[in-house]
Amino acid sequence: MLQEINFNDGVPITEEFFVQNIAGKHNEDIALSLFPDDLQRGLKFTEDKEAMFRRLASEQLKPINGLYKLKKWVEDRGLKRAAVTNAPRANAELMISLLGLSDFFHAVIIGDDCQHAKPHPEPYLKALEVLNVSKDHTFVCEDSVSGIKAGVAAGMPVVGLTTRNPEHLLLEAKPTLLIKDYEDPKLWTALEELDKQAAAAKPTA
Repeated sequence: MLQEINFNDGVPITEEFFVQNIAGKHNEDIALSLFPDDLQRGLKFTEDKEAMFRRLASEQLKPINGLYKLKKWVEDRGLKRAAVTNAPRANAELMISLLGLSDFFHAVIIGDDCQHAKPHPEPYLKALEVLNVSKDHTFVCEDSVSGIKAGVAAGMPVVGLTTRNPEHLLLEAKPTLLIKDYEDPKLWTALEELDKQAAAAKPTA
């Protein structure tokens, strides 16, 4: 799409450029980064980009391996859950619906609803407030640098996913754990440990 509007004189952007300037970022920040001298043009581009994403997602969106296994783990324990995203609401609701998760999330927090989007912690702090839970009993799953930074800044342990962005960049954002997908044994070892801690904390009759 950037080539079509002759961005960078029509030279395709690199994966590195994408990760640095676009992946996981809020659209206003993307617009400013790509078109610092013409914000309106940048915002128009991001609107077109999101419309294209929705068309492609409707045909091609697939769940990350192990997603429904983790969903069941969360539901079986009666945990509260929120989707926290920099995506526009239309995109977020489409993805949640396509993945069959509309009834799973108790809240959907959108970057646009906050004064500051990720990597600022505000969206995650807002989720804690809406769910009425403590950061000490919460964990976050994230696949972008800005998302991991937001969760860490909000004081929560973050599980980073290497499904989209380079591992070394995600590590720089300091996730508690880095996994390749929700089937990763590292994740399930950590969840088993949580179950043990929960069992140990329960008073015996």
